[in-house]
Amino acid sequence: MGGVDKMKKWKKSYTGTLGAALCFSLVLSACSTDSGKPADNIPSGGAPVASDVFSPVGQFPIVNKPMTIKMFAPQLAVLENMETNSFTKYLQDKTNIQIKWDLVPDKALNDRKQLMLASGDYPEVILQGSLTKEEQMKYGKQGVFIPLNDLIDKYMPNFKKAMAELPYLKSSITTPDGNIYALPQVNECYHCNYAQKMWINQSWLDKLGLKMPTTTDEFYEVLKAFKERDPNGNGKKDEIPLTGSDDMWAGNVASFLMNAFIIDDQVDKDSGTFLQLKDGKVELAANKAEWKQGLLYLNKLYKEGLIDPASFTQNSDAIQQLGNRQDANVMGSITTALISYAHSPDEKHPRHKEYVTVPPLKGPNGVQQAGYFAGVGNSQMAITNKATKEQQIAAIRMADYLYTEEAIVLEERGLENKGWRKAKDGELDMNGKQAKYAIIPDVETKTTYNDRWDQLGPSLRTFQYRDSWAASQDPLAEGAYEVRLKRESAKYEPFQSKQNYPSSVFIALEDAQVAAQLKTSIRDYVKSNMAQFITGSKDIEKDWDSYVKGFDGLQLGKYIEIYQKAVAKK
Repeated sequence: MGGVDKMKKWKKSYTGTLGAALCFSLVLSACSTDSGKPADNIPSGGAPVASDVFSPVGQFPIVNKPMTIKMFAPQLAVLENMETNSFTKYLQDKTNIQIKWDLVPDKALNDRKQLMLASGDYPEVILQGSLTKEEQMKYGKQGVFIPLNDLIDKYMPNFKKAMAELPYLKSSITTPDGNIYALPQVNECYHCNYAQKMWINQSWLDKLGLKMPTTTDEFYEVLKAFKERDPNGNGKKDEIPLTGSDDMWAGNVASFLMNAFIIDDQVDKDSGTFLQLKDGKVELAANKAEWKQGLLYLNKLYKEGLIDPASFTQNSDAIQQLGNRQDANVMGSITTALISYAHSPDEKHPRHKEYVTVPPLKGPNGVQQAGYFAGVGNSQMAITNKATKEQQIAAIRMADYLYTEEAIVLEERGLENKGWRKAKDGELDMNGKQAKYAIIPDVETKTTYNDRWDQLGPSLRTFQYRDSWAASQDPLAEGAYEVRLKRESAKYEPFQSKQNYPSSVFIALEDAQVAAQLKTSIRDYVKSNMAQFITGSKDIEKDWDSYVKGFDGLQLGKYIEIYQKAVAKK
């Protein structure tokens, strides 16, 4: 489970890597209103609906007579049949809302979504659409997506509570015109927020009598020792002091180290604004003297054979092969969010236990910071102009139920005492406190199931709720990987950067297309030159001025202007 939808791509990588061990991310309990008062049945911008259609807000069923709503969603590969799915049936029985599914293969979601929205052939509700901020603004302005503000205010007490408790939530989903057009899937993920990690072989440090490095100079000395002093003990100079892969989450070799000089916000090959925010002013980080200083440091590591040359070309499969070599371990350190890219965290592959994270290093100018990536990126659920007034109210009230603790438990784990149970006295959660819930392991390993929705549609999984599930107190034990990630990430929290450009900012609709084009061209330019400077195919001292000048042709001024305008409205 990945963190906030803000990190959709990261979460895909994370989920695929951790699998069932991390399936228990859930939601903070939210209180629903049960005042017994009649519901206010006047939806946004419309005439009243019949007062006998709905039960009071907070009571169930939502509608007094069955109502059918067509909903668009992906057919997740792990879910067998959405119509016969146990949670679908439970939800329909509880709400009296019958779902007519408009399903599309998960991998075809974006193409199908764009085609149906462009053609006008869309249903009343998009339940899970991975709706970008640009799509929310575009189709909101066109009237395809209805504004949800009034519906939220009248019919969503649980979601309103979440917006009050999570300071970033409302601003992350409110477009520049002041409207909310889509509801998010919030999945707070502590280790996602601090994804830019460096993992180092603690057993090698111990064998060589080395302390955990705290500065860039000390890290350099450790890497030299890894290269020269045979820490794997096989009598060969086959050690790789530092490796990485742009194919991994936060796997670029500069992702962690550059932060000791200036903020670097790249976490995968398609991310990175390379902007910094200082005292409210947006600036490019990648043309500053500190960026050059960071490149010189990385080039020094590369020239001395301390950075794996394959780091710039290999994919994550190659990393997995490197980590699981049958002979001696050769990997000294790796920059990535997840050590599981290299070493499977199970008893069959005990090598993973050798690694711990390096806390943020202090650079030569005293800079010591951890990139921070909290917020909400894409949203999931929108109500379209095909929905009647009654369907609007019914859909928004169903969504509000999906934000409750009860719904999340059932959605993710199925029925009580089948997929999960209440924790017993003495069972401890991820923080070492009394747990609230515990997973019941499947009798047999299942690749598909029909008793839950997995993580489909709008939902709210907070830090507190994720932590409340029973967990092994040994972070190295099989099945305790998320405990380990949480504890390792705690090293980064005290150094949370104040200069990250916020990831949840809306770019104004009139600027969105230009911003996307400029971001792509500037990102590609920075990353290409970064690789060339680090490997020495370009001389940093000789070619730096030309590199900086090159931003003029990429409309850097316009790029900064757009992002400054966006953050000013946040």
